[in-house]
Amino acid sequence: MSKPLSRWSTDGGRIIGISDRDPFDHNYSKNSAENGVGHEAGACQSRQGTALPFVKLGLALVMALALFGSLYWTISISTLSQVHIFRGYRRLQELLVSDLSEIGELSLGSTKLRELKFCSSEYEDYVPCYNNVSESLDSGDPDRTIEYERKCVRESAEEHGCLVLPPRNYRIPIRWSSGRDFIWKENVKITGFEFSSGSLTKRMMVEEEQISFRSDSLMVDGVEDYSHQIAEMIGLKNGSNFNEAGIRTVLDIGCGFGSFGAHLISRQLLTMCIANYERFGSQVQITLERGMPAMIGSFASKQLPYPYLSFDIVHCARCEIDWEKKDGIFLIEVDRLLRPGGYFVWTSPINTQRPLHDKANQKKWSLIRDCAEKLCWDMLSQQDETIVWKKTTNKKCYSSRKSGPPVCDRIHDLESLYYQPLKPCMAGAGSQRWLPIEYRTPWPSQATLNSSELGIYGLQSRDFAEDALNWKSVVHNYWSLLSPLIFSDHPKRPGDDDPSPPFNMLRNVLDMNARFGGFNAALLDAGKTAWVMNVVPTSGPNYLPLIFDRGFIGVHHDWCEAFPTYPRTYDMVHAEGLLTLETHQQDRCSMLDIFLEIDRILRPEGWVILRDTAPLIEAARSVRTQLRWDARMLELNNNGDEKLLICQKPFFKKQQ
Repeated sequence: MSKPLSRWSTDGGRIIGISDRDPFDHNYSKNSAENGVGHEAGACQSRQGTALPFVKLGLALVMALALFGSLYWTISISTLSQVHIFRGYRRLQELLVSDLSEIGELSLGSTKLRELKFCSSEYEDYVPCYNNVSESLDSGDPDRTIEYERKCVRESAEEHGCLVLPPRNYRIPIRWSSGRDFIWKENVKITGFEFSSGSLTKRMMVEEEQISFRSDSLMVDGVEDYSHQIAEMIGLKNGSNFNEAGIRTVLDIGCGFGSFGAHLISRQLLTMCIANYERFGSQVQITLERGMPAMIGSFASKQLPYPYLSFDIVHCARCEIDWEKKDGIFLIEVDRLLRPGGYFVWTSPINTQRPLHDKANQKKWSLIRDCAEKLCWDMLSQQDETIVWKKTTNKKCYSSRKSGPPVCDRIHDLESLYYQPLKPCMAGAGSQRWLPIEYRTPWPSQATLNSSELGIYGLQSRDFAEDALNWKSVVHNYWSLLSPLIFSDHPKRPGDDDPSPPFNMLRNVLDMNARFGGFNAALLDAGKTAWVMNVVPTSGPNYLPLIFDRGFIGVHHDWCEAFPTYPRTYDMVHAEGLLTLETHQQDRCSMLDIFLEIDRILRPEGWVILRDTAPLIEAARSVRTQLRWDARMLELNNNGDEKLLICQKPFFKKQQ
């Protein structure tokens, strides 16, 4: 369980990384006095001819060493693979000089770790596990849809690792909430074809440097009207009543560029966008650039890395999935993800009268309708292209069916899935978490689970409350530490509260070892606007169902593999206890492998907060030098077995 940070200081809880000694002051004068220099004027004068050359030689040697260390660091900075380092006011400006001095000193002593090289330009939008670098960017038919199946091959970072550079004209994202409607055009991979084909222009207005997602209507493409239509089909007055119906989490398949989720977030709904890997005009990349939740995901052949009973709505608007294929196995996966009483919303041109005159479309529609009935779904309503089904809340329906997919037996793990093959059996209603959404506690009270809900996970209310209190203290101290570094041009005045960092600093956070989701809850309690991707490592205990039950979003992940996202998509990466968790596993990847992946998904000038045991943080501090992160290590004023490492990724930029 995490422990609260007590206080930050420069001695007892001292900042590590600042040299405590000046070789030109205390040591030299002390040694000189002990050797008798300066005790007696006569003695000095009598030995002046003998001692003076040695004194001059010593001073010359010290100055030569200092000059060499300074020159070494200057040259290394100026020749970093022909890149410029851009340092803004958010960087660790006041402490940079002391860091450079220490690094220069260390470089003269023990062997320095090899700094990683920078990747070539073709890696700008590199997503490992999708074999996309070898694809020719100029070959093939742009109209042809390419399916990229996830396939991870582990390679040593020492042999194959490199640092991914941003595009030539990359800029720090626009601060929230303006960044939800405007993004820098050069920050995402878009070609002229996407605009000329009309696939993007309906959603975006392209200006000289920005892409705007606003239109003359209240919402782009009539999203507000569409949301209102769905609410009415469910039986609500309007989209403002989703929360009253127990709806909090939404899975948006093939989400376009996040406009639906951007609207729902104003209704206190948290929407996870998933889409296939795309080389250009990526739905996931653009949605994340807007500051909305998204990750690469596909219904092709594997189950999604979310647990059973995760989402209140699964939404598909022209998501190009053939739901009738493979005996409805994709709909079976939707059924696994939906909570009882949850909704499957499907919008497609095939649902209108004119396409249904075609025999092929009639057959598709009949197969989908029959499969939905066999899953015990009720079709609530149909309006234009949109159909809404509701998952049953009646457990007896599964045993009373005369046909359809069987219920999975108990040997199937429904909670700890990690890209397992799609299964042709239904998850059923055997879980203690089976609770109709209309009976669940509404948001935001949902984030605090009661004793019976915690009992499902073997947790006590007292332990859960203690964890929440600890994280509240931790978040407060994180902000107290980061604010002076980020807000150096907005100093704190006596009696004022700690200044809040710029909104665009924390549009999103990746919590690499989320446990109960306590960090997420503490950020919300502190009034921070960021959403959190709660990651539950496959190497540790599985609390991901608990995280979803609290109304948060998250995913299972093996940190020895690449995270399913594009480069530069997170503003902060947080990890408490992850290094301990990974080092207890045998035949795992190295710390450098994990750090290299953090660097790939972290935006320039983004932050990394690592909290772990002192030996592991010391090791992490050494490894981060290979990635050229600025860092500050702190001892915590508790029992002394933990340390904190705060890092910032530099803004490395290509030569113009």
